[in-house]
Amino acid sequence: MSERQSEDRAGVADVLVPVAVEQPYSYRIPAGMALAAGDFVKVSLGSRAQIGVVWAVRGGASDKLKPVLERLDLPPLREQFRSFLDWVASWTMAPRGMVLRMATRAAEDAEEEPLRIGIRATGAPPKRPTPARARVLAALLGDLATTKTELARFAGVSAGVVDALIDDGALEAFALPPETPGGRPDFDFCAPALSPAQQQAARNLREAVASRAFKPILLEGVTGAGKTEVYFEAVAEALESAGQALILMPEIALTAQFLERFAKRFGQPPAEWHSGLSPRRRARVWRGAAEGEARVVAGARSALFLPFADLRLIVVDEEHEAAYKQDDGVIYHARDMAVVRAKSDSCAIVLASATPSIETRENARQGRYGWQKLESRFAGRTLPKIEAIDLRRQGPPRGKWIAPRLADAMRQNFAQNEQALLFLNRRGYAPLTLCRACGHRFQCPNCSAWLVEHRARRALVCHHCGHVERRPDKCPACETADSLVACGPGVERLAEEAAELFPEVRLLVLSSDMPGGTARMRAELQAIENGEFDLVIGTQLVAKGHHFPHLTLVGVVDADIGLANGDPRAAERTFQLLNQVAGRAGRGERPGRAFLQTWQMDHPVLRALLSGDFERFYREETDIRREAGLPPFGRLAALIVSAADRTAAERHARDLARAARQFQAGADSPASDIVTLGPAEAPIAVLRGKSRFRLLVKAPRAADLQGFLRALLTLAPKPRGGVRVIVDIDPQNFL
Repeated sequence: MSERQSEDRAGVADVLVPVAVEQPYSYRIPAGMALAAGDFVKVSLGSRAQIGVVWAVRGGASDKLKPVLERLDLPPLREQFRSFLDWVASWTMAPRGMVLRMATRAAEDAEEEPLRIGIRATGAPPKRPTPARARVLAALLGDLATTKTELARFAGVSAGVVDALIDDGALEAFALPPETPGGRPDFDFCAPALSPAQQQAARNLREAVASRAFKPILLEGVTGAGKTEVYFEAVAEALESAGQALILMPEIALTAQFLERFAKRFGQPPAEWHSGLSPRRRARVWRGAAEGEARVVAGARSALFLPFADLRLIVVDEEHEAAYKQDDGVIYHARDMAVVRAKSDSCAIVLASATPSIETRENARQGRYGWQKLESRFAGRTLPKIEAIDLRRQGPPRGKWIAPRLADAMRQNFAQNEQALLFLNRRGYAPLTLCRACGHRFQCPNCSAWLVEHRARRALVCHHCGHVERRPDKCPACETADSLVACGPGVERLAEEAAELFPEVRLLVLSSDMPGGTARMRAELQAIENGEFDLVIGTQLVAKGHHFPHLTLVGVVDADIGLANGDPRAAERTFQLLNQVAGRAGRGERPGRAFLQTWQMDHPVLRALLSGDFERFYREETDIRREAGLPPFGRLAALIVSAADRTAAERHARDLARAARQFQAGADSPASDIVTLGPAEAPIAVLRGKSRFRLLVKAPRAADLQGFLRALLTLAPKPRGGVRVIVDIDPQNFL
């Protein structure tokens, strides 16, 4: 029932609350209260009042039902959006209430904001002039208006001086308009000069947005091709038609450069959405999206669950990034859910990448998605020349990590006043610390993982659970002093070696675990762009689409680091990462070079990068997936069983495997072509104090995988004794 329940007629509201529940609860609609599906309400849940959303309204009522306590003054959730949330819950097998929580967490702070009072000059002179009063009036020259607190701080006076001027009539108070979540971008503010290839791609994207229909498009272009400028034209089309646009980014908290480019094109920055925002600011963006005031939102994956009033376009920038997968709470892949959201809202979606995922590329190849290609860099700039350094023959001296050939190239770079980047995807100083006297290795007490040394902090850190302990001066096992040695390099150790090799260069280590948070990271990225550092040493953070115009040389210290694991996407991810890192070089006026230090010269990933034959790599990797029945040609789901007691976790994992065999043994079982592998102890067998076992379910593309999993979980014994079962549809992490 979509119409609001009549005020003079009793009814029942089915209210979904944002907690771990699957079904809405029924509440009586009090006389005089009008409700409709999508309305926000407050209801009693146990002994507390809880915000919820009306999922349905129906006739009839019972005095035994608890009444709805209050209808909240919040924009209702549209029917399409509620259907999208239902779909996400069904696909991910997460409780509907938890999916709703992702969409409404900011709503509790989004009720009407308090009135903001501004101060402005009236033009009348003060009755008793003083130097302090003169400073206040001078601060308001030019018909400026501000708040009392800001004015007093700027003039260097107390708030009492401002109050006295208001009493004198020299100043007046007035109601300020509510703060907007971001500016008002102008679609025609500064139209860019595009290349012919960019113009054609932009024209096609604009047409897709103007069609007001579901149109998924892959925008594939080499690094530096100007993909951002192209999809900005799709954003312009959405703005021109008074609609809204959402730009998803894998590292929104670090993209000051992107925000500046957006403001240069549209005159104003977009509204931001990420975990670094205050609750009040997130609430402002949430309401702005729901009321249509936030015209463009640039956000991390959770921005997908904002209740837009009129969404015309979704852009998934760097669509191949693993950061789009959420691995805790509701487990989902934002790229895939964005495609579903676009279909639900009947809007265009652009998936942009220099190295698209095989899933997206295959959808484009089969015609399910449109496909726009940009095959050369903007303004005729050349792609970096990629060379390999064979560590078997040209490796560095023992205990060092920078090969002589790479060091020579860096010296040449610095002599020409050009920047260089050393890439190593390993935080800290060293991944392992051991005692050379007794062999003791420092392991996390909560996880089956080695502690990583962070020498600048004199700490040993677990990168899985966050455990920190001081690096001791002697071995805790044999008590031998000065016996601890660091094994292997991290970015801090690499910086130590680089400082010895190049003592005159200005060096910066860029890593996500450095102190200072987002503000420091943005400042450092800006400093690199401005040429304030000669050498940057960083983790995968530096591969996230940054534009450093003075950087002409990239050295990958360990090109093999992502290949040695059991992840079926290992080759694809390493190819994407190395290509993106190499693509940081030569984006300015000077050409770039990239050196890959490797032990595996003949690996298909290295062959593809060195030859430039990316199509061959995609073709071979796609054929492997097809033959193995792996995504996108088949489906996978992981069941992760964890418990504080290892025996309990293993027992329940075996119960699940037994239930799968029972279900498949039926004469007419619909799951005969579904394979359940395991259980096996997880590669990280203990995480945050919990023992872990994994099962992997492999199914044909057309199989009802979720139906099979629901049947399996129903047949198996209920988890007891602290046992927890997590379902991960299309797992990206196999640890």
